[in-house]
Amino acid sequence: MYDNIMREITPLTKSDCFTIFSREKDYFDFPLHSHEELELNFIMNGKGARRVIGDHIGNIENMELVLVGSNLPHVWQTHECNSKCIKETTIQFHKDLLDEKFLRRNQLSFIRKMMEQSARGILFSVDTVIQVMPRLTALNHTQGFDSVLELLSLLHDLSISRNMTTLSDATFSNAELSYNSKRIEAVMEYMAHHFQDTITLADVARLVNMTEVSFSRFFKAKTGITFVESLLEMRLGHASRMLIDTADPVSAIAYHCGFNNISNFNRLFKSRKSCTPKEFRENYTYDNRKFI
Repeated sequence: MYDNIMREITPLTKSDCFTIFSREKDYFDFPLHSHEELELNFIMNGKGARRVIGDHIGNIENMELVLVGSNLPHVWQTHECNSKCIKETTIQFHKDLLDEKFLRRNQLSFIRKMMEQSARGILFSVDTVIQVMPRLTALNHTQGFDSVLELLSLLHDLSISRNMTTLSDATFSNAELSYNSKRIEAVMEYMAHHFQDTITLADVARLVNMTEVSFSRFFKAKTGITFVESLLEMRLGHASRMLIDTADPVSAIAYHCGFNNISNFNRLFKSRKSCTPKEFRENYTYDNRKFI
């Protein structure tokens, strides 16, 4: 079941707090995937569909709300669902949206615990879903700082709700919620500001006063992927965002995001997203998708 997990590169940039989008459909077609961002996924009219979170598999009821942790494989499949109007609202936010030190404050203890448990996937009770459903819907219509406050309030209310269920086995996911390293943070910040330029392993190793070999091992130990993979993900994320936000030609987007060869860009994009940049723009651009 886990031989072909697609690693999704979301369009959420470091400058954003979160993204939210809603859609209606009559079947689920996105493949098994994972991504670094946490995801709060609400589904209505989905009875009979199948939920796969980590090593958990289960059929869903008419409505459900699940919090998926960082890098946790997940997918919803049509399975036995016959609904012609499945409604889905998805919120994706950075795993470091709330700083680790901030989460250590007493008032944030419940959110901290929920974020930790999300590494296994959390299914909220139907009663909780009914209570928060109007706020989930309304969040798509709020703007700016008010949206951030409402998301934090929503996360708090979910964190103190009753009868939440963890889904995947505790040993399945080894997702980290924080790099807990000033060196990694410095490199990530440098990459975020210079992703469109040529960046080498030697450049970032020198930035944190380490040899290339030592830094390469250190980076993978802290992030779970290599420096080259991380840079590629960052560039593809920005490219995805530009495909959604702009009408710029694909070639211009590729060069703007640090790809010097359009054929290589198309190949890498398709290998990571299972579609070409053109298909992504046509099929995965939602008019109501908002970045906050």
